[in-house]
Amino acid sequence: MLLALAWKNIWRNKKRSLIILTAIALGLWAGLFSVSISIGVWEATINSTIDRNLSHIQIHKKEFKEEKLISNYIPNGNTIADEIRKDKRVKEVSGRVLIEGMASSPTSSSGVNIIGINPENEKEVTSISSYIQEGKFFETKKRNPVLIGKKLADKLGLKMGSKIVLTFQNIDTTLTFAAFRIAGIFKTESTNFDQSHLFVKKSDLYKTMESEPIISEIAIRLNSSDDLDSVYSKLKLDYSSLAVETWKQLAPELEFTYEMLILELEIFLGIILAALLFGITNTMLMSVMDRIREFGVLMAVGMKRVRVFFLILIETFVLSIFGGIIGMLLGGITVWYLSDKGIDLSIFAEGLNAYGMPTQMYPVLPLYFYFVLIVMIIITAIIAAIYPSIKTIKLMPAKAIRTY
Repeated sequence: MLLALAWKNIWRNKKRSLIILTAIALGLWAGLFSVSISIGVWEATINSTIDRNLSHIQIHKKEFKEEKLISNYIPNGNTIADEIRKDKRVKEVSGRVLIEGMASSPTSSSGVNIIGINPENEKEVTSISSYIQEGKFFETKKRNPVLIGKKLADKLGLKMGSKIVLTFQNIDTTLTFAAFRIAGIFKTESTNFDQSHLFVKKSDLYKTMESEPIISEIAIRLNSSDDLDSVYSKLKLDYSSLAVETWKQLAPELEFTYEMLILELEIFLGIILAALLFGITNTMLMSVMDRIREFGVLMAVGMKRVRVFFLILIETFVLSIFGGIIGMLLGGITVWYLSDKGIDLSIFAEGLNAYGMPTQMYPVLPLYFYFVLIVMIIITAIIAAIYPSIKTIKLMPAKAIRTY
């Protein structure tokens, strides 16, 4: 009975009820859309980082984590890579040679990270081949081809076909010099990555160093990120003598940023609902003041004050939930539409690239946030109903009946 009476009371003043419903719906829609954009940007940054070079899991010799020397390579690295490749959950494995060195051109020089790869394996593990702007991904018969970032090429004054000299420490700690020719120039979302990394063939490095095939890093790409924990646990157990790390451990700042982002977004939604709380409270207080005589009559004929209290509470609750559902539906539809179409942020490309963020963003809104929002709406409705309800039950029936 109270629910039916509350519903009728809400629509006694349709204009006032529609205004507060619209305010709740638009406020929540804007809040959810803002949240989805923030999470979408974060997920795009994570995926971009994994696709660009990080991969899902990496394996190194423990000493390599402390001192990144070419001599700290993984014992039997190629055998281990072949063993991991047999796991059906693994898409592909790339065994890399990592060397910190110097790149020199006729006009300048710069410190770089030299990454020796097998092009066929690397194509399946990362998306670096898709970032090529000039040239091709090692599709050349020229001796000692190298891929460099656009930013590094500009810094060293290089172009396609230019010669670049790489200087690095060999396994026996002697300095090695080798000339390479630019076969491709890539440009990723990260300016810092483009300025400090270049790719060469492992086979060319082995010839230059006069070394047997060695591997400094095993990068693993999974078929599904859902298998990350299970594959990591198995590799951690099988290769306990090596440093096995997921992308979360390799880039802990990204995981920390996500945790802080979620907290900030929850606070942001809380602030929106706190602002709406005053509007809801004001609407219900106006509704109560318009019906003082009515409440006086109800209490005079025997309605208990607790039932009057719950009547106001139910009216507030229904109004808030109804507006909240509309807002969540609008937000969900907007996110669903834009998650397929995406939002082009190319006009902010320069600023985004400085932080390694892509220019195409797809809003994402986890189901978790809908449940959090429902709880917040319920709490907001209860708080908003307290003052009008208390003011109502304090009325004296005889005095309230004489109010016009």
